[in-house]
Amino acid sequence: MKHRWGMAIDLDRCTGCGACVVACSAENNIPVVGEDEAGKGRLMHWIRVNRYWEEENPGARATYLPVPCMQCQRAPCEIVCPVYATYHSEDGLNAMVYNRCIGTRYCANNCPYSVRVFNWYDHKWEKPLDEQLSPDISVRSRGVMEKCTFCVQRIRRVKDQAASEGRKIRDGEVQPACVQTCPPGALVFGDLEDPESAISRLFKDPRRFRIFEHLGTEPHVVYLKRRKGAGA
Repeated sequence: MKHRWGMAIDLDRCTGCGACVVACSAENNIPVVGEDEAGKGRLMHWIRVNRYWEEENPGARATYLPVPCMQCQRAPCEIVCPVYATYHSEDGLNAMVYNRCIGTRYCANNCPYSVRVFNWYDHKWEKPLDEQLSPDISVRSRGVMEKCTFCVQRIRRVKDQAASEGRKIRDGEVQPACVQTCPPGALVFGDLEDPESAISRLFKDPRRFRIFEHLGTEPHVVYLKRRKGAGA
């Protein structure tokens, strides 16, 4: 069965807590680079939370904008990779083949959302931190590009389970780490090929918008605008 995965982020609900960032790092074996590397712009997070102030006064309120990979239908990153390390999967994901990547960083330069990160070092997890590493995803080596994959290992696990039971995937059964962990439920994930799914309904919501929609990249991540008077 064909799938097309998408995500909706409700800005009314997001509190900027950063739980999605921590969950993504733990699920996908993302190293903590430290203050010095962060100061050089070498953060390794696959999802970030941007903060914007509505007003510049003592009563100002912040708007938080989680930004994972947009999983673009017409992805600018894919067309510039000289070794096809990034490609469009049958499920509509911008997939990565890490052992094919040679680190040209062309994809990062061509990504308007700045959601790809470059792995500068062979990071090590000292004991007992090595026990937290997930066996379902590789520990990437130095010199490759990394990015959000909608936790493709979780997608495959649910697909295999559903296939073994001879049934279709249920709506909400696949949950990336960020979606599962979000305390206020601001992130919703699902199959856009299912017209009855929650994500399909949210993609038709009047509040829906895409970042840089004018570029025509057709992201599979959409946002729901804040209602007037709502805020943290």
